[in-house]
Amino acid sequence: MEKERKLKNEVNANGVVEKGDFFDPAAPPPFKIGEIRAAIPKHCWVKNPWRSLSYVLRDLLVVLALLAAATHFNTWFFWPLYWVAQGTMFWAIFVLGHDCGHGSFSESPLLNSFVGHILHSSILVPYNGWRISHRTHHQNHGNVEHDESWVPMPEKIYSKLDSSTRILRFSLPLPMLAYPAYLWYRSPGKDGSHFNPYSSLFSPGERKAVVISTACWTFMFGLLVYLSFVFGPITMFKLYGVPYLIFVMWLDFVTYLHHHGDDEHKLPWYRGKEWNYLRGGLTTVDRDYGIFNNIHHDIGTHVIHHLFPQIPHYHLVEATKAAKPVLGKYYREPNKSGPIPVHLIKNLVKSIGEDHFQNADQIRVLEQQQNADRIRVLEQQNSDWGGGTWHLDANQWPLTCSSRRDDAHSRSSSNRGPANSQQHRAAVSTQADAS
Repeated sequence: MEKERKLKNEVNANGVVEKGDFFDPAAPPPFKIGEIRAAIPKHCWVKNPWRSLSYVLRDLLVVLALLAAATHFNTWFFWPLYWVAQGTMFWAIFVLGHDCGHGSFSESPLLNSFVGHILHSSILVPYNGWRISHRTHHQNHGNVEHDESWVPMPEKIYSKLDSSTRILRFSLPLPMLAYPAYLWYRSPGKDGSHFNPYSSLFSPGERKAVVISTACWTFMFGLLVYLSFVFGPITMFKLYGVPYLIFVMWLDFVTYLHHHGDDEHKLPWYRGKEWNYLRGGLTTVDRDYGIFNNIHHDIGTHVIHHLFPQIPHYHLVEATKAAKPVLGKYYREPNKSGPIPVHLIKNLVKSIGEDHFQNADQIRVLEQQQNADRIRVLEQQNSDWGGGTWHLDANQWPLTCSSRRDDAHSRSSSNRGPANSQQHRAAVSTQADAS
């Protein structure tokens, strides 16, 4: 009884366990997105096109300097250094093009589109095709049914995957080379191509934009083929091909870790009415990349970027510091990195092996085995002290806790069958989010 009384004191009015070892990151947050917005200084929203262009100039100068150094030294001792450095710069260029796609580069759509096409086409990314699908990702972040970024598969899709697809998707390092295939075919269970204007990814009004970006991509690919004839395919592979592969690995590595593999809690995923924009944004996680933070334009500062993608990258760190008092425990402080973020490899390996169909439900229902007893006590004592209704349906992602106001109705609705009860719990969770 003493243990139960202690647990009761650890649960607030929203059903969120705030003390002790267990914190439910999937519970409806006790704040609104407007409160986060209000905490961020006004100057963090200002987009300075000259400052943005200065980062483009910086990155392009470094790319050219590395090309000059590679052709000058041309030794097998230098080439590996060049590949890692140039691949990292390709990734930095991608991030700037990504800002153009969000409109955080400048207030001018024309400038954003012009710079975005140049930057992304140069690294074989179809600017508009990717921009539109990435917008879908941001509008549905954390939604297991509609998100675009490394979404855990339903059992019916996973069970139909052939062995080669499972190896490509879940056996490192192969998943870290998935981006080109994603551009052409999307993820298993989804269809459409980022190059095809008639793809299901795009509306009829977006087809012209997709044609333009596909044409730019085709021009760049043709230029690379032409240069391969001029300088030789081996030279072009060393100068461009290997750095491109390094860039792809950076992109998949960073994108995956922003949405999976948190150290203390598995990041929740939602479905149906359990999801809303704020709860989805809080499923992302910041990462510390050591010396690469500045090089790749603080893309590791990801939570605020997902909630407010219009904030320029050079204000994300300051905006995050200002928002943290509002976010409280819903903000996961990133583990500090040394110069090289080798600590993230452990997160990646563990998550790639777990965060797909087989374990997705179990992880989100019982985040840590040592919390199983606590969860059972919370369920047993729910009717006594209004701790919230825990959803332990294996077909429902994630483990969520709705507010105490639906307890009485939940008990009565249980007599009407699991389907109606589940719908009610989802509706109440949505109402709690809006309140």
